[in-house]
Amino acid sequence: MKNQVTTKWLGNMRFESTNPSGHNLFIDAGEENGGNSEGYRPKALMLSGLAGCSGLDVASLIKKMKLEVDDFKIDIDANLTEEHPKYYDKVDMHFHFYGSDLDEKKLQKAVNLSIEKYCGVMEMFRQFAKLNIEVHFHKSTISNE
Repeated sequence: MKNQVTTKWLGNMRFESTNPSGHNLFIDAGEENGGNSEGYRPKALMLSGLAGCSGLDVASLIKKMKLEVDDFKIDIDANLTEEHPKYYDKVDMHFHFYGSDLDEKKLQKAVNLSIEKYCGVMEMFRQFAKLNIEVHFHKSTISNE
């Protein structure tokens, strides 16, 4: 299966990129790099792709396993190398689950299935970065953000 995107220059440092979903997104550099901050930064977008890919896996498994989860989020902290080309060499992913009756064992299994079997973006990241993944359980109804 092929995916195709077209990324068109809109002038200065701004681009518009198509997506197979039909939802376009904008990419731009920050002011410090000659842009106007009117779009996503490419490297940060990769981290959103990683969180989104794994998040979709976990959400699907929560549904399939009929688990009670009030809320969940994924925080990512990534280290960028100093030399060009700059890339992420270390990535910390933190899965946060919120609920009054969390089945921690099954939620951990859902995360593990995403990490080890389903998430293709995670597999791509493994080619260039050291991944550290942690799961956190919170006995409350919703996250603070």
